[in-house]
Amino acid sequence: MKTTNKRKIINDPVHGFISIPDELSYDIINHPFFQRLRRIKQLGLTSLVYPGAVHTRFHHALGALHLMDMALSTLISKGVEISPEESQAAMLAILLHDIGHGPFSHALERSIVQDMDHEDLTLLFIERLNSEFNNQLEETKKVFNNTHSKPFLHQLVSGQLDVDRLDYLSRDSFYTGVSEGIIGTERIIKMLNVSQGELAVEIKGIYSIEKFIISRRLMYWQVYFHKTAVAAEQLLVKILERASYLAKNGEKLNNDDILYEFLKNSYNLESFNNDFELLSKFATLDDNDIMYCIKQWCWHSDKILSMLSNMLIHRNLFKIEMSDTPFDEEYIENKREEFINKLNINKKDISYFVFGKSISNKGYTSEDEDIKILTQKQELKVVTEISQQLNFIKSKEYSTKYYLCFPKY
Repeated sequence: MKTTNKRKIINDPVHGFISIPDELSYDIINHPFFQRLRRIKQLGLTSLVYPGAVHTRFHHALGALHLMDMALSTLISKGVEISPEESQAAMLAILLHDIGHGPFSHALERSIVQDMDHEDLTLLFIERLNSEFNNQLEETKKVFNNTHSKPFLHQLVSGQLDVDRLDYLSRDSFYTGVSEGIIGTERIIKMLNVSQGELAVEIKGIYSIEKFIISRRLMYWQVYFHKTAVAAEQLLVKILERASYLAKNGEKLNNDDILYEFLKNSYNLESFNNDFELLSKFATLDDNDIMYCIKQWCWHSDKILSMLSNMLIHRNLFKIEMSDTPFDEEYIENKREEFINKLNINKKDISYFVFGKSISNKGYTSEDEDIKILTQKQELKVVTEISQQLNFIKSKEYSTKYYLCFPKY
């Protein structure tokens, strides 16, 4: 009987050669739940702004796995006690940390399922995989949930300085061509340590941490919250919002039956817990399903859905105005009246075309768990207590911008 070689090496354009660490990781990577991530873009519709940004959640998960391997090896070399079982649990937790993302990731996070984010769905996927793989992911669940006896393992998966961020900043910078995201990933990992059970960075790495925090802030405004990318994502949200409204009112959409089912029904966490097959249905959806349906909706009899779909397919995106303060309500109302006439639509439907919202750049906030610096005297200090370059964190001047979307007519 022929056996499969499960110790594969993958050539990654960002990190070079990535090794699959063990057979369980190999089997999980080849599971349909994980393979679906090949069909979900890391940055949604950002490729409409930066054409190279077509990398996927699959790319990112493998890159984060590689960096986790490096981080654990660094900590073990410094005498931190991490058993082989704990290493595997942390590796699988980072490998699976984004498996709950649906089509177009954050843009449609609450459009297809209700009152759930991707972390909730990720935990459901981990529990299902744990069942399929004979409870080999019990430790992984503890690391992901932050219930493990060693908190630093969770901090490597989800924290202010986790390997998730280290990979996506480097990867998103590479694929968008935005150099502000270039960080000293290897230097940061080599400076990691554990003190008092918490993840920390040795003082020698302080400048790399400063650059990491500043780079993340710049990437938010230049890539993640680029105004054209925001306009594109909001158009996508409005399309699904209209499609869901029609489905809930019994109108056929002539599209994929599974997507129609999710648009018609307000599924939430309780729905997934009560229906074993629902997660498997969700796992069939990816970016391709959404775009296929939107192309079909360009000819739908519903005027609103057809107009919105055509706008996205032909990249006729919303015009977007940005402001440091909320827009005047009278100004917004004048815009609504203007486009009710220009588009020849009912007043009740204008919210699909003229609307205001806000975005907040939370690249690093002292409200969250701070990055800890380990001084030469082996004392733990918060990075903002030591750094002279991070005054913007304290001033909060970076936090919120307001925007108003309306058609280009």
